[in-house]
Amino acid sequence: MAKANFKNRTLYHGDNLKFLRGMNSGTVHLIATDPPFNKSKDFHATPDSLAAGAKFTDRWSWEKDVHEEWVDSIKDDWPGVWKLIDAALVVSGKDMAAFLCWLGVRLMAMHRVLRDDGSLYLHCDPTASHYLKALLDAIFGRKNFRNEIVWGYKTGGVPQSKGAFARKHDIILLYSKTEHNKFNTLKQVSYSHTLPEPHTKSGKALGMQKDSIGKFREVAMRDWWIEYGVNKEDDVTPLYRNNRERVGYPTQKPLKLMERIIKSSSNKGDIILDPFCGCATTCIAAERLDRHWVGIDNWDGAKKAVLDRLEQEGLAVPGRKTRGRGTRTLAFGDITYSTVPPVRTDDNEVAAPNLKLKVKRPVEPWEKMTRQQMFNVLVKAQSADKGGVICAGCGRAMEKEFMELDHISPKVDGGENNIRNRILLCAPCNGRKSGDLTLRGLVKKNKSKDVNWMKDEELASWAQRSAKAQAEWVQVHFDTDECKALMQEG
Repeated sequence: MAKANFKNRTLYHGDNLKFLRGMNSGTVHLIATDPPFNKSKDFHATPDSLAAGAKFTDRWSWEKDVHEEWVDSIKDDWPGVWKLIDAALVVSGKDMAAFLCWLGVRLMAMHRVLRDDGSLYLHCDPTASHYLKALLDAIFGRKNFRNEIVWGYKTGGVPQSKGAFARKHDIILLYSKTEHNKFNTLKQVSYSHTLPEPHTKSGKALGMQKDSIGKFREVAMRDWWIEYGVNKEDDVTPLYRNNRERVGYPTQKPLKLMERIIKSSSNKGDIILDPFCGCATTCIAAERLDRHWVGIDNWDGAKKAVLDRLEQEGLAVPGRKTRGRGTRTLAFGDITYSTVPPVRTDDNEVAAPNLKLKVKRPVEPWEKMTRQQMFNVLVKAQSADKGGVICAGCGRAMEKEFMELDHISPKVDGGENNIRNRILLCAPCNGRKSGDLTLRGLVKKNKSKDVNWMKDEELASWAQRSAKAQAEWVQVHFDTDECKALMQEG
């Protein structure tokens, strides 16, 4: 595993994506986080509280919140994720698609920084939990899904709308990086009882526990968490207004909930990361359990919240270090606060070794073309004199709206994302090629008796040669006005 390029007890302030992208691959044991849910509402902290002034908007817009670079990266490297986002666009609209794109690029970065024995706990609610589970399946792999934990609570009880049951639970999705995830089985107290046989029951007996026979016993922790754990000290009930833990942050979670998660999937000395740390509950829980931690948040008051809560929990003393009976109390100077992301020292290795470039070298300007720019150039290159764009896989002439951008050599074989490794295919050819077949392999498959999709092999070969020549021309003339105009043609 790579060496961490960040210090223990670090709080990063700003958009978490830049910090996640700056962290070395395979350095974090556990990620436990509570991101926005796409609830289409604004959240504000309780006035006159420790978190006063904290607020965030849980609304998403494709036009305002999605960067073209994210879309290109997802389409190139995570096609399954893009298909999910595309489906969400049709089923739930642009706001859900934008949210999944925004969170998806961050989950990809989280996947990269996790160790092979690491795990992710993602807190969500029914607003988007079904989409997030599919999103995590696409990123972590369905085989690495471990649990859908139901965190139930009894506060209130009035339905949010007519014709529905009261919504009183959240979801915590647990995924591992690989099948070798670290996991510590916890215990909880269960009460089992048996009532008398039906013929001996009475109405009174049915309503009275004293007429039943039962016992308390310890069992393995289940995937539904309500009220108490092993004992009252493990209470995971949401924070009521009079709870001493409350700092007023709008989505604050109880320490015992985060401690249960940390105990389950890490050991002492392991590194815990929360990319949406808010009022730092995960960080405080990790400190209480002798774990290392890193928190990231764009709230201006996050630093003060961490320091105040450490002092409140008796974990930090302002301005000095103290020792007592084998335990060390932190000084505030032990907390690293930074607005600058760490610099990677792992040669920018990606999570999967087979996706790493064969030779590491500087990236030139022409290699940074967007997908749309490459598409525009190749449309010109593969257009036939008689009209239509020629598919390089089967030789069919189609309108450009039916053409899709793909790799000549797939990423699993070291294929790069620049225009010299790009080609336009019709939708059936692109779907058949998938992510692990070369263009040559696609042509061979199209000619086979089983597929029999080849229309005109000579035209397909011409499209390949023309695309290659146009890509070489772009490489040489990239800074010219002619090339810039070509890239912008629709």
